[in-house]
Amino acid sequence: MNLPTNMFSGSPLNRLSWLRTSHPFLNAIIVSPKTRWAVFNSGQPLVYANSNLVHEQSLAFLSTSDVRPFLGPEPFFGQGKEEGELVVESPETQHSPTEAARHHSSPIIFLGLKENSKSNALPSSDFVDPEAAIANLDGVPYFSIDIFELGLTDERIKEILDASSAAQDGQTLSWSEPRILMSGLDSFSGGVFAEARSMVDWNQRNKFCPGCGSTTYSMWGGWKISCSSLLPWADNAGRKPCITSKGLHNFTHPRTDPVVIMIAIDESGDKILLGRGKKFPGKFYSALAGFIEPGETFEDAVAREMWEEAGVTVWDIRYHSGQPWPYPANLMVGFYARADSTQPIRVDLDNELVDARWYTRAEIRTVLRHPSGGKFGKAEYKKMAESVEDRTAETKMVQIEFKNDDPPFRLPPVTAIAGVLIRDWVEGKIGFSTEDTSKQPALRNNL
Repeated sequence: MNLPTNMFSGSPLNRLSWLRTSHPFLNAIIVSPKTRWAVFNSGQPLVYANSNLVHEQSLAFLSTSDVRPFLGPEPFFGQGKEEGELVVESPETQHSPTEAARHHSSPIIFLGLKENSKSNALPSSDFVDPEAAIANLDGVPYFSIDIFELGLTDERIKEILDASSAAQDGQTLSWSEPRILMSGLDSFSGGVFAEARSMVDWNQRNKFCPGCGSTTYSMWGGWKISCSSLLPWADNAGRKPCITSKGLHNFTHPRTDPVVIMIAIDESGDKILLGRGKKFPGKFYSALAGFIEPGETFEDAVAREMWEEAGVTVWDIRYHSGQPWPYPANLMVGFYARADSTQPIRVDLDNELVDARWYTRAEIRTVLRHPSGGKFGKAEYKKMAESVEDRTAETKMVQIEFKNDDPPFRLPPVTAIAGVLIRDWVEGKIGFSTEDTSKQPALRNNL
């Protein structure tokens, strides 16, 4: 079975993860004329926007010279106590608190290398050590930064962007709501965007050490956060050593939070269960979803969420595909399962849905054939983003005015895995044999 490569998937860069600890390598490639940057401002990506149409926006990639005013003093990595000071690591040193350390100015994320040659599969023997990596670099390095905490005025930011080579070439640069952007991304830009946005968000959110409360700083090209009490020049008089001084701690490295997202298919194979969440724009129905909880498998979470959100018991749970979801750092894990459409539907258990109902293949196909049936416009994305950010969204419906020629309901776009699941079912790519209607008592009786 060939699994689909969903939007944000594909991991298009050679991440060269074994070189993240090397500040000689990072400091060398960051100034390369080939290097390109994905720039964010409080999570909003910088885009080329030469029209007001959402689908004509694309992720902007700037050169190092374009973003140089955002980067702070050199050295960019391996910074010493004072600005401009470079830490010299011993070749024998491993896991030093100064490995590719960056504690002056905002974190910088090394995303990876877009290789020119397909032959350099991971791991590549051409990149065994930093010097060999620089000599054999055959491609475009990518970095990312979020400029929000630099304290620059809007006027200064505009001045820097207006002076960029992209602006000088006639490109219009602007900041985009991140969910709006996904409808205009190609597969490469989507993969880079997903990695970059999740990483800049993680670095922004973790300013203090969970072990002792000290401030943190960036290491390993943005891929590790360390406690400032571990720096060789830190004043720790009268303090107990931070617990991060020994052992491996999962909060010092980036995390991805898995979410199951699924459709239930009835025993006839001709109906699927969809729901409308309180944060969704009116008439918008989608697959059900929920976070994995401790002590659960993916299948356990599918069964639990279907029951909690819609009061429906499912069995014969099958994996479809996954999708990175950088809002801020989730992995959507797609499933479909079998259910009995004669079961009563309940949305009063966890009260996350306004409505849930079974739709026939003919009903879904009618909506998909409508020009706006499976599309989200700028207004819809903006409303959804506002409802997610609004802490009162649980008790507030998002209202959007629809025209008389709109479809009876809306479905998610194909750039979201929910849209892929629904379309694959309509097209007969996923489903169950109608001859096998056996139920799995273990899954059904546990709920």
